Amino acid sequence: MTTQEDCKLPEQKDYQQHWNTAYNKNTTDKLGWYEEHSTQTIQLIEKTNLPKNALILNVGVGSSILIDDLLDKGYTNLIANDLSEKALEDVKIRLKEKANDVTFIVDDLTNSTKLTSLEEVALWNDRAVLHFFLKEEEQKAYFDLLKNKVAKDGFVIIAVFSKDGAEKCCGLPLQRYDVEMLKEKLGSDFELQESFDHVFINPYGGERPYVYTLFKRMHK
Repeated sequence: MTTQEDCKLPEQKDYQQHWNTAYNKNTTDKLGWYEEHSTQTIQLIEKTNLPKNALILNVGVGSSILIDDLLDKGYTNLIANDLSEKALEDVKIRLKEKANDVTFIVDDLTNSTKLTSLEEVALWNDRAVLHFFLKEEEQKAYFDLLKNKVAKDGFVIIAVFSKDGAEKCCGLPLQRYDVEMLKEKLGSDFELQESFDHVFINPYGGERPYVYTLFKRMHK
């Protein structure tokens, strides 16, 4: 079980160390945000009708089973990003030879040194990352990177803790969102296609209210 001690934030606020510690101390299925299958995300991805070779950037993916699910459904152009190299290594080990079909990028979404050089992507997918960025400059860096990388007619999926969701995750305080807040952050170039509330039940029976959103980029 992921405990608060496992996720205790170092005094120097080394977030990479923080997340590496969480993944080192727990197997994927014991993490508080573990999903056996990423059903809601997959449903939204399929609603985009993107071709199976579309470039999909999964940000802050951790050791999620989502990558496995997308490969099983025939998607062939996947990027898995996280700040934690340990999380991505766990995915590589689990996928075995299939890991060769995925591009793995360790990078910080709020101070990117690698993702900035990517070509434009057809889909930016984020489950449970944005809400960790509390400072205005962190949020701006996140959305600036997103707007730079998502192609015209591309899509954005953001799933975050809703306004009535938990106030902390893995020992860290959260910025919770509703649909209007996300629309404001993305701006008029992005059109909301779908949104819904979803109560995620974590591996220990805890209820975690999320809001899921799908946007399409209309202008660039």
